[in-house]
Amino acid sequence: MRKLLWNALKVSPAIAATLFAANSALAVEVNEQVTTVAQLSQEANSIGQVTSVSQFSDVQPTDWAFQALQSLVERYGCIAGYPNSTYRGNRALTRYEFAAGLNACLDRVNELIATATADVITRQDLATLQRLQEEFSAELATLRGRVDSLEARTAELEANQFSTTTKLSGEAIFNVSDAFGPGSNYRTTFSNRVRLTLNSSFTGRDRLQTRLNSGNSFNNSNFTGTNMTRLGFDTGGGNNVEIDKINYAFNFSDSIRVKIDATGAQLNDNVNNFHPDFASSGGGAISRYGRFSPIYRQGAGGAGLTVELNPRGPLTLSAAYLAPRANNPNDEQGVFNGANTIFGQLAFKPSQAFNIGLTYARSYQNNPSGVNLSGSTGSALATRPFGNIATSSDNYGVQANFQPSSALTIGGWAGYTNARSEVTDAKADIFYWAASLGLKDFGAEGNVLGVIFGQPPKVTGGSQGQITDTDTSYHLEGLYRMRFSDNITITPGVLVIFNPEHNNNRDTVYVGTLRTRFTF
Repeated sequence: MRKLLWNALKVSPAIAATLFAANSALAVEVNEQVTTVAQLSQEANSIGQVTSVSQFSDVQPTDWAFQALQSLVERYGCIAGYPNSTYRGNRALTRYEFAAGLNACLDRVNELIATATADVITRQDLATLQRLQEEFSAELATLRGRVDSLEARTAELEANQFSTTTKLSGEAIFNVSDAFGPGSNYRTTFSNRVRLTLNSSFTGRDRLQTRLNSGNSFNNSNFTGTNMTRLGFDTGGGNNVEIDKINYAFNFSDSIRVKIDATGAQLNDNVNNFHPDFASSGGGAISRYGRFSPIYRQGAGGAGLTVELNPRGPLTLSAAYLAPRANNPNDEQGVFNGANTIFGQLAFKPSQAFNIGLTYARSYQNNPSGVNLSGSTGSALATRPFGNIATSSDNYGVQANFQPSSALTIGGWAGYTNARSEVTDAKADIFYWAASLGLKDFGAEGNVLGVIFGQPPKVTGGSQGQITDTDTSYHLEGLYRMRFSDNITITPGVLVIFNPEHNNNRDTVYVGTLRTRFTF
């Protein structure tokens, strides 16, 4: 339109640019987040007049509008920029910015008319402008109506928006499941889980997360006789609403990210767990063990501090301290005297195609909530090798994720735990591993076909007289996540546990699920 006005109608660049800016600004539609009046005012106030186009760091002589900007700046003096010496020519124009620019040009026009400067603005230009107004009167009337409508819509959105600093998101899961096997007395169940999350930002580079959780999915281990069959989203509650997660994350510097958990701390949420396609409890693996390595379940549930160095770089170092019962002032409890986990991880991420992490966690667990070394994913012996007494453990893990193509992902982990009783001299060695395969866009765009196979945590040795798991259980899981829309997925899945509890004398257990997930 600018070229048309300049070449066809022979209008001066100042007038044509003003009309073009007006047309572009009035055509902008609000289709995403509402910009507040305070923000727009701040942008407008930051505009400053420049005297040379070379003052704009983001305008190059090769840009298609360079000559027009040069003329408007150096000949007419009515182009404004930002304090950081940028023009931002490719971004949308706000009404405040348009008003500021138009006002500068009109002031300049009035000045030139008053001083009768020759060869700058002529009667012919004014006559042409009047003719253009008459010819485009219908279009201008249409634009005026659109602006009035847009203004009304903007006012309504500002009046009814949830918050200028907080975003509300939610997830609801409907699940049908059943367990099969000789002697099983499990009945088909229909359960739910609902989560509402409030994410607030005060600086644009921080986040305060508050999550409400409610559900009634039963822990099926009471019926199958093993934690190996647990689902990834079970809650065990009676649809009681609770705040299960509160944390605040911020950038200490460009290369340091800090996260403080007041409650609900989980290492798998705070650091890279190298299983992106299956880690989510609502949209990932159907089983608890299939989501990620059990090493990320150490110290879960309480308060904590996590620091990541160079989180976006190819080499990331993460460190964390978690205290599951930091709020308890009793003896053997609290931030430092009770159960705790010291965690460290070195993540090597040379590209999106390959990621690998080396992980270590030093944990101490005691009563009253009990000892759980495997995060309720392995055998009963691997969970409490010495019974429910104070236990320390050194946990080592290696995790990797490989994406040879956009449609294929290969992942897995292996872990070893050396546990020690704090009451006796007993020791126990625990080992586990798993591998996963994911086919993306299988059958339709957004769908994922997944297979996970591995060995849940097993006591393989220890001190003399320590009881071990003599046989080996195997975990086999298949799922197909179907994307029906951006907000609805349905995932049928089957979980098979061979030799449950690492006991060859026990029958294979099958668990079938149909999980429907709604997000908003």
